[in-house]
Amino acid sequence: MKIHNTLSGKTEDFEALDGKVNMYVCGITPYSASHIGHAMMSVIFDVVRRYLEFKGYDVRHIQNFTDIDDKMILAANSTGIDVADLAESNITDYLAEMDALNVARAHEYPRATAEIGKITEIIAKLIEKGYAYPVAGDVYFRVNQDEDYGKLSNRDLDGLIAGARVEVDERKENAMDFALWKSQKPGEPAWDSPWGMGRPGWHIECSAMAIKYLGSSIDIHGGGRDLIFPHHENEIAQSESFTDEVPFSRFWMHNGMLRLGEDKMSKSIGNIVTVGEALSSYSPDALRLFFLSSHYRAPLLYTEANVAGQERALERLKNAVRLASAASVGSTIDASPAKAQFVEAMDDDFNTPRALAAMFDLAREINRGKDEGADVLGAQDTLRELSGVLGISLDETAETSGAGPFVQMLVNVRTELRAARQFDIADSIRDRLSELGVTIEDTPEGTEWRIG
Repeated sequence: MKIHNTLSGKTEDFEALDGKVNMYVCGITPYSASHIGHAMMSVIFDVVRRYLEFKGYDVRHIQNFTDIDDKMILAANSTGIDVADLAESNITDYLAEMDALNVARAHEYPRATAEIGKITEIIAKLIEKGYAYPVAGDVYFRVNQDEDYGKLSNRDLDGLIAGARVEVDERKENAMDFALWKSQKPGEPAWDSPWGMGRPGWHIECSAMAIKYLGSSIDIHGGGRDLIFPHHENEIAQSESFTDEVPFSRFWMHNGMLRLGEDKMSKSIGNIVTVGEALSSYSPDALRLFFLSSHYRAPLLYTEANVAGQERALERLKNAVRLASAASVGSTIDASPAKAQFVEAMDDDFNTPRALAAMFDLAREINRGKDEGADVLGAQDTLRELSGVLGISLDETAETSGAGPFVQMLVNVRTELRAARQFDIADSIRDRLSELGVTIEDTPEGTEWRIG
């Protein structure tokens, strides 16, 4: 199994000798509704986790919420909503939307505002070790104390300074020094610290949460490409300076950006499609297929036509797992080559386009086999298994397919057959409904049915 490592710029062999994988993924800043770029990132790393678990790894997945920063404060002030209330509302919506997209919940969702103790502990240690310095209630990290600063983004410090567009602050020792702690300004929320009332800088929040919940060295750190510099670069500098352990993360994974027209989808630009808007127009599985139709490191163009095309593709997969119209009498469809191709693709840096191609090839084999009377049940199970690795559900329930009234009609017919003591036919209806995922229960009050 190989994963492309942004830190080395190479695709490297991935192993976890103890079978455990610690994965930290940078989450959202909940100052407004999440857009589908956030959804794409969440789906991508959900698939990374699912595939690692499919391979037998025990994955511990942490995803943070940056619930205090400049954008949070600006949005709260502009709407007249308390920062904490704004964060809570948008986090609740985000988690509900991710549930709808079948994104498995992370094991922990730490919030920056709940980790002030760990944050100030790290800052104090960095000051003690000479990596940081306080100035009038603020604390800055000394980038020139970190000899390999710039190794993630492959930039040297002199070049960064020459091309820097940073606010001039004569209190800084170096223009590229970045804030670990920001002193309180009028009207801002603040917490007590050894340097006075204030709040953490953006970068130190993730270092503190990753170290607290996963340890001083982790296996995979993920996020969008737009976080490579300065966020992840600064995370490495302050984390390794604090722990003296190198590397902070063995693998750095970065997904490509989702584009709407010529520009990256961004709240600050205003060219966004919210997750809620997308889910009102397309099925969750079609959106997942769309996100996975391109390699995770490549940019992806969002258009209505592109997503609508995935609805049609999804239907081809669903048709393959529907029951055959007649009992099989012929040969058996061998799904092992398709599964091997799927695994080979996913082992190659999570190449989901190739993995999907293997699934669609298997779907064609299944549909041809059904027409020829072949035994396709095993192949259908394999197709469901591979789809599950990608978080895609293929089986239609009676509720989601709009068949509820027909199920109720069959249940009523069964009740009449039982009353007429035609138990063989009644049992046949029950068994066929069970095959479709409908559970029937006969109670003193009558017959009840449910999905599952």
